[in-house]
Amino acid sequence: MSTPIHPIISAEELKKLRAAKDLVVVDASYPKGLDTYTQEHISGALFVDLDTDLADIKSDFALGGRHPLPKVEDFIKVLNNLGINNETHVVIYDRISGAFASRMWWMLRSMGHKKVQVLDGGFAAAKALGLPMASGVEKASLKASYSATSWNWGVSEMTDIENALSSSGQKVFDVRGPARYRGEVEPIDTIAGHIAGAINAPFADNLTDKGTFKSPEILKALFEKVLDGVDSCNTIFHCGSGVTACHSILAMDIAGMEIPSLYVGSWSEWSRNNKPMATHE
Repeated sequence: MSTPIHPIISAEELKKLRAAKDLVVVDASYPKGLDTYTQEHISGALFVDLDTDLADIKSDFALGGRHPLPKVEDFIKVLNNLGINNETHVVIYDRISGAFASRMWWMLRSMGHKKVQVLDGGFAAAKALGLPMASGVEKASLKASYSATSWNWGVSEMTDIENALSSSGQKVFDVRGPARYRGEVEPIDTIAGHIAGAINAPFADNLTDKGTFKSPEILKALFEKVLDGVDSCNTIFHCGSGVTACHSILAMDIAGMEIPSLYVGSWSEWSRNNKPMATHE
């Protein structure tokens, strides 16, 4: 059985692969993703929308948060429209150092896809290297027939969070920035603060000053310090709506660590259900 390829790819490596027949490059930029994509994108890249392609948004965010996972069969329709088969080499990028591209990476890997990578440094790295750019909207030249049945990686619910917080052998991590975690600002959700008992581990710490991922060795040391003796498989990661938490899961995969569970509902769901909240460290 084939093993997954390295989770990130450099712009230099992508440049060498651009002519490969089994390659599909995906622009997952957000917000205003379609506008920025239409204005300029890596030539040949296809667009996915976080709100409509990578989530199944409900009218009440208390039921699953702002970006609940879509049904697997609905995501498969998206993949088929992108011309992505089970053996396709998929490279995903965005304009915020993988913060949104990592959500699609998580979804594909969770379904068992082996050949999927996030472009390290994103659109900026491709632009700086001089990769060909295009404007307008591009479509897949061929349809595909993807096969998958379920999300295979850990997905947590509110009850799992409650159980983890009462267990000495589990930990819950919040990857939002410190100011949002402490409740000093809240630009998106209606209540500021964090899940009481959750530990702050900002996803921005995964990156260098240049917006690329830190080395596997540095990431492993970073997470081992944060986990403080708890195995990564016994942790749950969340954010505002289950998107940027995938960035830290990607970083843990880069570091060669076991994959933690993802609480997709995250703060946007928890904060709307009268659950224990805090506004301090």
